[in-house]
Amino acid sequence: MSLSTMAAPAVQAPPTSSKTESFVDNKRKDDMRRQNIAAGCSVADGVRTSLGPKGMDKMIQTASGEVIITNDGATILNKMDVLQPAAKMVVELSKSQDIVAGDGTTTVVVIAGSLLKHCLSLLNNGIHPTVISDALHKTAAKAVDILTAMAVPVELSDRDSLVKSASTSLNSKVVSQYSALLAPLAVDAVLSVVDPAKPDLVDLRDIKVVKKHGGTVDDTEMVKGLVFDKKVSHSAGGPTRMEDAKIAVIQFQISPPKSDIEQSIVVSDYTQMDRILKEERNYILGMIKKIKATGCNVLLIQKSILRDAVTDLSLHYLAKAKILVIKDVERDDIEFITKTLNCLPISNIENFRAEKLGRAELVEEASIGEAKIVKITGIKDMGRTATVLVRGSNQLVLDEAERSLHDALCVVRCLVNKRFLIAGGGAPEIELSRQLGAWAKVLHGMESYCVRSFADALEVIPYTLSENAGLNPIAIVTELRNRHAQGEINAGINVRKGQITNILEENVVQPLLVSTSAITLATECVRMILKIDDIVTVR
Repeated sequence: MSLSTMAAPAVQAPPTSSKTESFVDNKRKDDMRRQNIAAGCSVADGVRTSLGPKGMDKMIQTASGEVIITNDGATILNKMDVLQPAAKMVVELSKSQDIVAGDGTTTVVVIAGSLLKHCLSLLNNGIHPTVISDALHKTAAKAVDILTAMAVPVELSDRDSLVKSASTSLNSKVVSQYSALLAPLAVDAVLSVVDPAKPDLVDLRDIKVVKKHGGTVDDTEMVKGLVFDKKVSHSAGGPTRMEDAKIAVIQFQISPPKSDIEQSIVVSDYTQMDRILKEERNYILGMIKKIKATGCNVLLIQKSILRDAVTDLSLHYLAKAKILVIKDVERDDIEFITKTLNCLPISNIENFRAEKLGRAELVEEASIGEAKIVKITGIKDMGRTATVLVRGSNQLVLDEAERSLHDALCVVRCLVNKRFLIAGGGAPEIELSRQLGAWAKVLHGMESYCVRSFADALEVIPYTLSENAGLNPIAIVTELRNRHAQGEINAGINVRKGQITNILEENVVQPLLVSTSAITLATECVRMILKIDDIVTVR
């Protein structure tokens, strides 16, 4: 019996007559995996061009017609309307990098895309997904060890190193020409909110970024105190500047009470009407007298939904009492304001006491271009917070400056959490690739093959960096490998000069946390995509 006749029944089409028998096909699971990998790769290719200091920017137009110009991987992917579930995982990946490290959101997606491509070639060679996944897990752990061994410890007192890492982060953004101004500003802002009792924790909610249209990014400044993006209420000619201020943050309304339920009161004659108005006046006057008795001369009034927080009448009496009023303070800002002023929010007029007030040397209204802002400076016993006033010529620049500043703040926060610096410019990735390649030779079997492949995958970062800078990627990466093989650990791509130099001397540095979390998160996401062999839609 010949071989061909033996093999024939195995691939025979299923008999059409019987309705119960069905043919189980494993090809679909392979196709599903390939589809997922292709989706992940296409998302990664979408943001690949915006990696590095010479990366391109993306212009995103939302459904509502709003236009965003950005270079930040997390923002680009966030605004993309991705439908494929595996591609959504890659979008989530950049979000989680944004939460953990704040920077490197493009890097993490590019690494994930490259790993997926290499996984595809391993799958084509018939290696089982589980084997690839386990090897990937081991590789990630080894990579983190290699990176940690390369890192240079840094002290928070060494302000220069912090500024260098913040400016490296800003150099790849739209506002890179202002990095000399924004980087020291970010460092000062973070260092001013670090609590000595908990030295390795920074809450970025303690740094408030206020955006104001007008001027250029050069006019951005850090304010020791508070800035409100609104003007003092002028309706009754009240004061607009107050020295030696005693500030109260109130959460009740200075307006006549209303009935709780929707009901109307019918007044039949004028005397009754006068009585109502008189009572209202007395009610408001009584409240203002209590406020004035504590020596309070600046009121911050929380926005109210149920009824007007202040009426014209109450504003008139407050102006007569020489009390400066800032109304419509957002509920979300109350916590930040009370922390900064070191005071307590007052929710009822009966609890209005002098010890609940915050004190400041000066509260004044300042004009910025056409708009006005209120500045509170010289706060006594100020809480550990900082306010940054960002300026820009148009809304697009403002938004991008805010995003870039957030990334720079996150970089400094990473350094506070984990005080190690590492070279940038593709140096760590090439070093990883070299050391993992050497490690792969020690391993046995399939594992060694997989690790070798992942080592090659990491070369995508220096390759993309040089490609985006218009250099010859193959020549640059080959030269990089050569320099690293000779023991120059910190040799990286100097995009400005278009050649390979010692990147640490060029001050291109990044926090260790950004690199390690990029590798661990990317491998985790790729392992998850590999393990999926079918997508079941449930209606």
